[in-house]
Amino acid sequence: MEAAIGVLMVCPMSLYLEQELDKRFKLFRFWTQPSRQEFLKNHAESIRAVVGNATAGADAELIDALPKLEIVSSFSVGVDKIDLNKCKKKGIRVTNTPDVLTEDVADLAIGLMLAVLRRICECDKYVRKGMWKMGDFKLTTKFSGKTVGIIGLGRIGLAVAKRAEAFDCPISYYSRSKKPNTNYKYHSSVVDLASNCDILVVACALTPETRHIVNREVIDALGPKGVLINVGRGPHVDEPELVSALVEGRLGGAGLDVFEQEPEVPEQLFGLDNVVLLPHVGSGTVETREVMADLVIQNLEAHFLNKPLLTPVV
Repeated sequence: MEAAIGVLMVCPMSLYLEQELDKRFKLFRFWTQPSRQEFLKNHAESIRAVVGNATAGADAELIDALPKLEIVSSFSVGVDKIDLNKCKKKGIRVTNTPDVLTEDVADLAIGLMLAVLRRICECDKYVRKGMWKMGDFKLTTKFSGKTVGIIGLGRIGLAVAKRAEAFDCPISYYSRSKKPNTNYKYHSSVVDLASNCDILVVACALTPETRHIVNREVIDALGPKGVLINVGRGPHVDEPELVSALVEGRLGGAGLDVFEQEPEVPEQLFGLDNVVLLPHVGSGTVETREVMADLVIQNLEAHFLNKPLLTPVV
């Protein structure tokens, strides 16, 4: 690989990925630049690739500022931070990292279900604060056998379903169309799905159609005994509506790995014991992040050697 190929990394995401890119390309770190406008003015002509992730990708403005851009390789499965239409129009290739993170995200979804229903985080605090000496912890809610409803039966949704089945949970799902190769119960609307499950899992891609797919109506259908698990993207859920439902007791609980304005999280949630909050760590294991980084690099190398991309989106 010619070391002269300029690659722009838009935000810090993986030290290993940074080191590997540095070995192969001329790597620019966007977040270290005091003036982005100045930087783009001086280097736009030499940048042929952008590396982004779930936090920052390539919007129309950045794409327009880079006339030599050929490929955007995302260190994530979701590509909602990339202007795909713009890339299509300009013939810019886009890749992501599907499949390799499916198991981690699905594992975490199950972990959130158990943590919320069995109050694992609260129990841990209870012991650490010395409260056990004063008496036993209150009773919690059983997970096994609860009905799990999944929004989006793609790779991650299916992996969540498979795991929940091991806990004897009946599975139902919503997606744009009924899946031919499954016996899970299909609901043609999200409200219908929410009305008929104990735990609602968001596991779909973020698109204009799925933004706020979990709104007040869905939350009310899930109800005061229901639990929402979000391992998708923050904007899938109408966050102010979720907060008020939890504060008012109209929703039983929530396990959230993602939020609308990351890293900002509504502080009204901090005092609630029926909510588990994670800092978007769905794919955040040493093992998976390394495989994701390798995939980003393999896609870039394939592109610049005129070979087929491994995981093309556009």
